[in-house]
Order: sequence, then C-alpha cells, then structure tokens
Amino acid sequence: MNMNFNFFMNDVVVTARNEAKEAGFQELTNPEEVDTAFAKEGTTLVLVNSVCGCAGGIARPAAGYALHKGEQKPDHAVTVFAGQDKEATEKARSYFTGYPPSSPSFALLKDGKLVSMVERYEIEGSEPIEVVKKLQEAFEKHC
Repeated sequence: MNMNFNFFMNDVVVTARNEAKEAGFQELTNPEEVDTAFAKEGTTLVLVNSVCGCAGGIARPAAGYALHKGEQKPDHAVTVFAGQDKEATEKARSYFTGYPPSSPSFALLKDGKLVSMVERYEIEGSEPIEVVKKLQEAFEKHC
C-alpha cells in the first residue's frame, strides 16, 4: 500500500483549519489581515493553530469550549496557522513580545497589546478543561 504523504497532510491541515473556524475563530492568512484584526478595539483571542496532536486533542477543543461557555468572552477570536500561513504567523508573533514562538498557543490582546499568553508547554500534557480554565481566567481579568 502506497500512501501519498502530501494528500494525507492536506487532509490534516484542512481538518485543523475547519475545527478552528467551526469553533468561531476567523482565519488570518496574511500579515495585512493580522494587522487589521489586531488593530480592532477590545479584546482579541488569538489561537496559533498547528497540526500537532496537542493542538487537535487539547488546544482546539479547549478554544471552542472557552469561547462558548462562561460569562466573560473576548470581543474577537482569530487564528493563524503555524507552518502553513508562515507570514501571517510571523506577523502575529511579532505582537507577542517577550515570548518565544510556540504552537499551539493562545494570546489575548486588549486594544492590540498583549495581556495574556498560554504557551505550548501549558497545553501539551494538560487536559482540555485545564486549558479552558486558563483561558477563562484571562477572560475574567481582561475582557
């Protein structure tokens, strides 16, 4: 049996993109879209998406749950895709001052300024509900 790796990876990427969009995140695919989204007033949750297992098994489910449960929520939810939309991801990460590149990860911005970050090391190996709690704590403090 010969499996086409590119075909397989394309399916994984499409699934990961769709999961983020279905959870309520607007996809940003170029630097201009990032600047426009991050310039909006209010709070913006950024999901740095990826194809790794902790993105699919923890980060994306936690993101969707956190956006739809609880009293406090960000005004906007956007996503960039690490390893796929490289220029958009690089631009988004330029706003995350003081933090190394990390995917998956979450950033919460208020009026375009970083106020909270959940890095990969806080996601990987966690239960999704633990990540939800971290996000909701940030929402309660900043939204």
